[in-house]
Amino acid sequence: MSTTRPYSPGDRGPETGGASASPSAPAAVPGESGGRQARRLSFEDASGVVPLARDFTREALYAWGWLPSATADQRAAAEDVLLVVSELVTNACLHAEGPDELSITCEKKVIRLEVSDRGTGQPTPRTPHRAGRPGGHGMFIVQRLCLDWGVVRTPGVAGKRVWAELGAPA
Repeated sequence: MSTTRPYSPGDRGPETGGASASPSAPAAVPGESGGRQARRLSFEDASGVVPLARDFTREALYAWGWLPSATADQRAAAEDVLLVVSELVTNACLHAEGPDELSITCEKKVIRLEVSDRGTGQPTPRTPHRAGRPGGHGMFIVQRLCLDWGVVRTPGVAGKRVWAELGAPA
């Protein structure tokens, strides 16, 4: 089910302050169970943003132990994360003049993806969903694969952040 809640139940909200990590260096944020891992990628002046986002996310999954995967379930979970990143970034490209930033955080067994853009639209799954029709499947895929997702808007700031959370297999 989609939501426009800015954060999932029990989430403490966004981190305040702090600089973005470079694409090659993870930023560990102290927290429970060894800490919260975070990475940010700016798309400023970037081309090929969808493959760039997937490669960046794949590096994070390796760094955080989601890859290489030992089982088919673990491999599927990592592939779901990569697919959702692709869908969120593609949606920003098609409907919001492109993405500004990708933020990935991992805490315990949940990965949170956030794609910011300057668009004014509201992402929603196409309903009724018709699998045979081309286009319009991105947010439907996000809704089906994720624990939860939503949109955050900051008053007085153009654009939005579309977030999605996925869990690791048990």
